[in-house]
Amino acid sequence: MTNEPLRWGIMGTGGIAGAFAEDLRLTTSGVVAAVGSRTDGSAQRFADERSIPTRHGSYEALANDPDVDVVYVATPHPMHHGNARLALEAGKPVLVEKPFTMNAEEARDLVDLARSKDLFLMEAMWTRFLPHIRHIRDLLPGLGRIVTVTADHGQWFAEDPAFRLFAPELGGGALLDLGIYPVSFASMVLGAPERVAAMATPAFTGVDAQMSMLFGYANGAQAVLGCTLSAVSPTTASIVGTDARVEIEGPFYAPASFTLISREGERTRHEYADEGRGLRHQADEVALRLAAGETESPLMPLAETVSIMATMDEVLAATRT
Repeated sequence: MTNEPLRWGIMGTGGIAGAFAEDLRLTTSGVVAAVGSRTDGSAQRFADERSIPTRHGSYEALANDPDVDVVYVATPHPMHHGNARLALEAGKPVLVEKPFTMNAEEARDLVDLARSKDLFLMEAMWTRFLPHIRHIRDLLPGLGRIVTVTADHGQWFAEDPAFRLFAPELGGGALLDLGIYPVSFASMVLGAPERVAAMATPAFTGVDAQMSMLFGYANGAQAVLGCTLSAVSPTTASIVGTDARVEIEGPFYAPASFTLISREGERTRHEYADEGRGLRHQADEVALRLAAGETESPLMPLAETVSIMATMDEVLAATRT
């Protein structure tokens, strides 16, 4: 990808930060050079477990580390905006964990800042870069006119008010953490919806425990999407066209196999397996774009990231009417 592997600095020490660090070991495009946390102890533990050479007890120190080429923001949702701004202000390219921000206003602010500084910025919607999704994008023209997109993402979590998915102050709720996958998938296929309808069921802490969404598009297509914190759902997805359809096995957002089914019923199964969690592919994409001198990825463009956050805003607004 580049003459030398990118030196990544990871902001945050949670589960997704650890998964990203482990997946980087499976690629030659980058290495974890440093980690930053709000506390020195957390940074030390994370680094010791993974033999990361540099550890910082603040996000500011990580952002300003001269030995860091690119920053991965892996903190809780409400911190994405502020943490990404720190890195951009320090002149660093940035990969921001999904959801990109808490709302479209914050997303626009980050995009404007990155563009003003001519810096690379991308949402870490890692699904976009998986081999089976790249293959499906190539197949879309052969499906005919897209009529329906379906996708769901449901997981079961014990009802703990301190757990981030149930904590309002940590950006909890099914939509932001789980629903972002179906919404982004629909956006990839159909773009921004013209109409949004939604129904939510609250959790005991007030965050959305379950969300059902129906999107309508100017060409007549519809997307039927869902997410829940209360049960394990199939986590499958489909793209239905007038000539053929694609059915993706669960979990659709991770490395998965899929079947192409013609209008006449002929089935062609495409099997995909991937080493690791699948997060390495987005790291390779960042390295590829930086080596080319580009400031965003055509597979996850910034305008679409802002559009997706605007759609999420509309979904939440629809549940309050």
